[in-house]
Amino acid sequence: MEQASSQFVVDFPTTGFLAADWIEAHCPIPTGFKRGQPFIMSDWQLWCTVNHYRVKPTALWVPEQPVLAPAFHNRRSQVIAPQKTGKGPWAATMTLNEAKGPALFAGWARDGEAYECSVYDCDCGFVYEYDAGEPKGMPWPTPLIQLFAASQEQVDNTYGPLREMVKLGPLAEFLRVGEEFTRIGEEGKIEAVTSSALSRLGNPITFAIWDETGTYTKTNKLKGVAKTARRGLAGIGGRGIETSNAYDPAENSTAQETYEARAQDIFRFFRKPPESLKFKNARDRRKILKYVYEGSPWVDLDAIEAEALELMEKDPEEAERFYGNILVQGKGAWMPEGVWESAESIAAATV
Repeated sequence: MEQASSQFVVDFPTTGFLAADWIEAHCPIPTGFKRGQPFIMSDWQLWCTVNHYRVKPTALWVPEQPVLAPAFHNRRSQVIAPQKTGKGPWAATMTLNEAKGPALFAGWARDGEAYECSVYDCDCGFVYEYDAGEPKGMPWPTPLIQLFAASQEQVDNTYGPLREMVKLGPLAEFLRVGEEFTRIGEEGKIEAVTSSALSRLGNPITFAIWDETGTYTKTNKLKGVAKTARRGLAGIGGRGIETSNAYDPAENSTAQETYEARAQDIFRFFRKPPESLKFKNARDRRKILKYVYEGSPWVDLDAIEAEALELMEKDPEEAERFYGNILVQGKGAWMPEGVWESAESIAAATV
């Protein structure tokens, strides 16, 4: 089986390496035995970061009117990965980079130039030396960030690690963390938006995290929430990131719409296991788990497999989605996957 890491080749301009180094210097690991140590991205996290901050080679720099979202190759990013791979903590670091770090394009570096935190009133001592011709980064002047989820518990997938990273690191000087929102300086803000807090929806925002977009459906109105947020981003030149477990193809969720969209300016990371491997087969299941959890060394595959086996007793399809990263319909699907699409294709061909 070919390992996905062999595909991680960066042959494009990006401010993602600057962002990853800034994150390492400002975002401590929030929990566990390594709590307080620098957050060093794993291979897949770094790959998603450099792609999210991929810069167009044609991007122009005008100091009086900086190019915002259009400077970047990708308008937004999507990460579909199984539970416990580290989506939440990674999303927290990306949020903090958008809050205080070099999230915007700031022109092309000349020999000897560097990003220095001291220029932005941070005394942490962080310096990143650019290579000549490398894209430079700078912070948002007034970041307005929203974290979206179906419930407060789901928001805490990102906001929980974020709070701890701020408390444990140098960002505590600039960010005032609360239970529901965080102040960034005097004007900026990070706030949570759930199905019970939709009054916060519709404001112009510079960055968004949509957590578990596989649960955003027309029925629970979260698909509309995601679309409204994207309009808020577009109006101010912001961008966003979706994270999710593998979605149920029968539910037509936001995650599914994003993954299947024809748009070329969306970065998608979805490590699908080979279709020849069957999750219900013990030997195949272990191969699948090794494949989809590659790059997440903190995961104990024995523990994950035990959880998957218990879930399979009552809901095998959910076990495949949550732990195998496999697109499979749930028990409530009213027709087999692909039947409706096939019927539409046949109807169109006969018109």
